[in-house]
Amino acid sequence: MKYLLNIISHRSFLFLFVIYCGVSGFSQEVNVPIQLRCDLLLQTDYQSMHGFAVPTEWKAAMSGKHECVRILTQTPSFGWNIPCCESGATMQTAYQIIVASTEAKLKENKGDVWDSGKVESTQSSGIIYDGKPLVGNHLYFWKVKIWDEKQTESSYSDVAVFLTDKELQKHATARYPLQKQQEMPVYIQNVKNKVLVADFGKAAFCGQLYLTLTSDNGQDTVLVHTGEAMTSEGCVNRKPGGNIRYGRYRIPLRPGTHTYQIQFRHSGGGIKMPDYIGEVVPFRYVELENYQGSADKTLLVRNAVYYPYKDEASYFECSDSILNQVWELCKYSVKATSFTGQFIDGDRERLPYEGDNYIGQLTAYCVDDEYNLPRYSHEYSITHPTWPTEWIQISVMTAWLDYLYTGDLRSIRYYYDDLKAKCLMDFETENGLIIVSGTEKQKNPQIMAKIHHKKSIKDIIDWPVTERDGYVVDNACKSVINAYYYRDLILMSKMAKALNNEEDELFYRKKAAQVKKSFQRLFWDRKNKRYRDSDNTEHASLHANIFPLAFGLMDEKDKVPVMKYIRSKGMACSVYAAQFLLEAVYSAEDGNYGLSLMNSTDDRSWYNMIREGSTVSMEAWGNKYKGNQDWNHIWGAAPGNIIMRELIGVKPVSPGWNKFQIKPQLGELKWAKAKVPTIKGAVTVEYNQTGETFLMRVKVPGNTEAEVILPAKKDINKVNINGQLVKTTLKGGKVFLPVLRGGVYRIVLN
Repeated sequence: MKYLLNIISHRSFLFLFVIYCGVSGFSQEVNVPIQLRCDLLLQTDYQSMHGFAVPTEWKAAMSGKHECVRILTQTPSFGWNIPCCESGATMQTAYQIIVASTEAKLKENKGDVWDSGKVESTQSSGIIYDGKPLVGNHLYFWKVKIWDEKQTESSYSDVAVFLTDKELQKHATARYPLQKQQEMPVYIQNVKNKVLVADFGKAAFCGQLYLTLTSDNGQDTVLVHTGEAMTSEGCVNRKPGGNIRYGRYRIPLRPGTHTYQIQFRHSGGGIKMPDYIGEVVPFRYVELENYQGSADKTLLVRNAVYYPYKDEASYFECSDSILNQVWELCKYSVKATSFTGQFIDGDRERLPYEGDNYIGQLTAYCVDDEYNLPRYSHEYSITHPTWPTEWIQISVMTAWLDYLYTGDLRSIRYYYDDLKAKCLMDFETENGLIIVSGTEKQKNPQIMAKIHHKKSIKDIIDWPVTERDGYVVDNACKSVINAYYYRDLILMSKMAKALNNEEDELFYRKKAAQVKKSFQRLFWDRKNKRYRDSDNTEHASLHANIFPLAFGLMDEKDKVPVMKYIRSKGMACSVYAAQFLLEAVYSAEDGNYGLSLMNSTDDRSWYNMIREGSTVSMEAWGNKYKGNQDWNHIWGAAPGNIIMRELIGVKPVSPGWNKFQIKPQLGELKWAKAKVPTIKGAVTVEYNQTGETFLMRVKVPGNTEAEVILPAKKDINKVNINGQLVKTTLKGGKVFLPVLRGGVYRIVLN
């Protein structure tokens, strides 16, 4: 076998190796764990200088010469993937982790720091370190092996390494250093005499701009214009309006050819950039005014700043060209807005609002397989909350998502008491529901301290206020606030169960049931079959109905009339509430309407953001909908997660993706394909639907199980998996397939 490795191509080797595995029954090497993670990070040996990646040099990292990844906690977590090939993938039944103080000891299989021994468990993410106390500013080496369902023992994985911080904490989330990427324009052209314009293709937050320019006599002064928007004449827009960015810089040229650097400044507040990066501003276009040089001899380079990101971690493509463009907009928005190392609201304020975190977190999970940017953003907001009531409540939702997508319970365990307070149960009234805005309880320092607030909080419903569909905002008991309250209580019961806290689990389940009963009694309009805004009005807005539907408050029999009402409203909400509109629509299994919202070309659409010239999701549907909007807001990127989780239909069922669901709702799409990143490895799917035939190809990662639910085509649906007819269940117009374990499958339904 080793001889074959040396003489055949990689592709040929894979083909022969699959045959070899199938004929001999040999599977040990296929089982070897890969993609080792420490504290959720894949590249714990990543190092950089001034934002640029450099070869790993641990002495330089430990001395502070290099920026590097440092594990901050006393008890890091470990995880890995199990590879999958055409012949199938392994289900793990046990593992053994060894951690050593030197690489030499690890090679000898001596876990002098920690040897877990053989642990009977299917868990392959979120495994907590349980060895000797770790030492600060020390390098550790580790590896893992597993046993499969046949009790076959794998070889040990490759060696992974991590460096601890100088002072270790009980809980803290490690992150990568921010990264600079040098990017060049996609084109440079002379648009008129002495005016040259460069287009970098997409807007990015940049720390520096380098211009290699030539002057014959050194008497020229070039004006450099940078901006996110362009005029109809093809120049940088000097007055783009709102908070769309524009900058002007003056460069006196020297005789000959020289490279000039523009260092940017940001006049606003919010999250500060680290010194090794410097200040950043967003731009796509650069215009050189009063420049004699030609486009073919001009060199422009910008230092774009991102949190480390893998473009290849995900993809999506379908038969609808508009939806493809919307996906690319939303996917890139995660990368472009990561420039501070946490999700923020946009360039104007640069503040980490929890509502932005929720949409950024979900979308990040669907486009990349790194989890610390979302986790850090969520945890920061727990102790640095902002003013809206729902933003306090949404922290419970982001906490649950963190656990669901990673399988790592440490964050919930550490912040459990904070999360209990974030439900806002202290604001409960005699009817069992909560009222927050304008209440005297906000003057109680003990209550406010529990949610880390010193100032008053206020219900937001949606933003800006013109996007509320006439929602009656007063100090009454509101349906939207209490829909969040119900959702928080349900999630707290799940988190209590994960922590083996049976008393809290029962308490929150009972409380949620009481809230649901009161909610229905107080807000449901029996005559018109819809929810009212509050207990003090008969008005029913889009918002009063999408949140109960999205959060599971609605009885099944009421979904049809409520969805009829929702469809009548169209996109009567902001880009933020559109996330919950889409969640509601897909929870009602109306894939056709969901698709029509995402591929719409109306003014209130994601395509309109593209049409108006932005390459990053906007703060509002367009410039006319918010006078001070910016063009780089992660909360406008909802389709980035809805496409993967609902249209493609791939999302976790149990924490850490041990079990996940594949439930496509393609609507009128003829075909679609996607790669969905998970902490267990990527799920790839391809769908084709023609007439009464639905064809699906899927790759299920190792050590996972997939629940596949397909749309029924007729009363009797035959399902063929890899050439074999299988028994299925038909229920509610859907076909439930047998559970699929790791492997590659071709499924035909007709």
